Amino acid sequence: MSTRVLVIEDDASIQEVLRYSLVQAGFNVQIVGSAEEAQTAVASVLPDVVLVDLMLPGMSGSVFARQLRQNPRTRELPMIMVTARADESDRVAGLEIGADDYLPKPFSPRELVARIRAVLRRRAPQHSGDLIELGRLKLDPSAHTVMLDSSEVEIGPTEYKLLHYLMSHPNRVFGRQQLLNAVWGDHRFIEERTVDVYVRRLRACLGDDGEELVETVRGVGYKMSTRVSPAQQQQ
Repeated sequence: MSTRVLVIEDDASIQEVLRYSLVQAGFNVQIVGSAEEAQTAVASVLPDVVLVDLMLPGMSGSVFARQLRQNPRTRELPMIMVTARADESDRVAGLEIGADDYLPKPFSPRELVARIRAVLRRRAPQHSGDLIELGRLKLDPSAHTVMLDSSEVEIGPTEYKLLHYLMSHPNRVFGRQQLLNAVWGDHRFIEERTVDVYVRRLRACLGDDGEELVETVRGVGYKMSTRVSPAQQQQ
């Protein structure tokens, strides 16, 4: 699934430039003209990154940005401010609100795409599109393939998304609800035990190494281990 970018921009000409540039870069783009519309969009489906214009009709972009950072559901949402206000004080204020980056207008669409990808690498690496190599595992998002040692792993689409997310955050423990939100989307109403089912399926895809690579942390959840098996260490 392509990265979902929510753009909050009220200028129609800039909307079209952003839509064209971001779609060409492979992003799934939603554009709204006000912070109020953005509130509705975020409540429906959580995007992967949001671009916020500070100067908006009605609620300002800065007020909306503060709301995102104060809400536990959107606190970690990658956010870039795109605005004509380019003074140092404005940039500092934007970053203090919680923006991950600040891009003044006019800007190069290529630079915007590069900054989005840089923010995703820092904040949401599962959406960056980068090749991930973790111990004996290699996951290539561009080819949608997983390799264990020198063998390709046969894996279903949901198991792939789960593995991609875990590999993007090695040795970090995630609860079932966190994994549901990340892999299935926080707007879906699915039983937490669904995660257990897909973890078992993922481990089966990984064969004899599944239990070692995808570890259970009792009472908490699951994590992707970076440990190398004894057999591998002896090689």
